[in-house]
Amino acid sequence: MNEAFVANPSPVDRAITSRRSLRRFLPTPVPRATIAAILDAAARAPSGTNMQPWRGYVLVGAAKDELCAAVQAVFDAEEPGYRQEVQYYPDEFFEPYLSRRRKVGWELYGLLGIARGENAKMRAQHRRNFQFFDAPVGMVFTIHRGLATGSWLDYGMFLENLMVAARGRGLDTCAQAAWTHYHRVMRPVLGMAEEEVVVCGMALGHADPDAPENRLVTERAGSDQFMSWRGFE
Repeated sequence: MNEAFVANPSPVDRAITSRRSLRRFLPTPVPRATIAAILDAAARAPSGTNMQPWRGYVLVGAAKDELCAAVQAVFDAEEPGYRQEVQYYPDEFFEPYLSRRRKVGWELYGLLGIARGENAKMRAQHRRNFQFFDAPVGMVFTIHRGLATGSWLDYGMFLENLMVAARGRGLDTCAQAAWTHYHRVMRPVLGMAEEEVVVCGMALGHADPDAPENRLVTERAGSDQFMSWRGFE
């Protein structure tokens, strides 16, 4: 990592590098005005010809509980056929992505005391996605199905802005692709229009400092490993 960055991180750097995917939250409420300020800041993300493709739902209290109960009921029934409308992961993982995926998974399970082969415990942990990991605020983001790849790229910048803006206010998040499998269950609960495709869910709140799973800090490859540097002395 760049020595100047380590020695003199900016407030923006600190917000970016302290962002982690937290998986257990305190019940402490987050004011609506704070959530709105975070979303308004996130909406400054760039988008091709300023199309601003982001749409979504902010859920608290009974509204959040209703969505969670509906999806968990289907999850518990293990009903087949619940697939994403847009594929997130490849059909087969390959290196270096396979190793990275396995590493973070086993590190998380290790913190939770879940051993290899304990499938019921793994499934119970996965189920916690569908209660937003106990966060007081759950969000679901959607995109118009008529938009193309560029708008999905733009959407990623919006989501990163949101998570960094939350960190700047002392809050934490977890972006969750798991929700995308249950769009058919979610539609009637949220009143989603047919043209909406679920991009992800997101938990927002104050992280539980005593939760073992929240001690997970994932590794990142340095820029020398993913960039080719040309024209430098």
